[in-house]
Amino acid sequence: MTEVAPAQAALRGVCPRCGKGKMFAGWIAFAKTCADCGFDFTRFNVGDGPVVFLTLGIGALVTLLAVSVELAFEPGILIHALLWVPLTAALVILCLRFAKGLLLALEYKNAASEGRLKE
Repeated sequence: MTEVAPAQAALRGVCPRCGKGKMFAGWIAFAKTCADCGFDFTRFNVGDGPVVFLTLGIGALVTLLAVSVELAFEPGILIHALLWVPLTAALVILCLRFAKGLLLALEYKNAASEGRLKE
């Protein structure tokens, strides 16, 4: 088994351990296990992290674009709403699969787990 770089695993949607099996069972739903190596994806919990990162990053980008368009063309508020709300939603949804896969692959690579207090 040859491990795959986290970004490559996320981009291709493959198992970060073997690089062959599929990481996803649907568009954004993780498979329970890798069909090739049996790696258990259920032990990872990426939670809301991908959505938060995407919303903040894409939100900042769209805000800069909206301010630039406002300063250059001065369109009405309705034009802004019709342009930026769907664009933001589409970008977040389209990038969500990659972001979820990247976080799972990074958790695997860095052996991340829940925090524990030393006793």
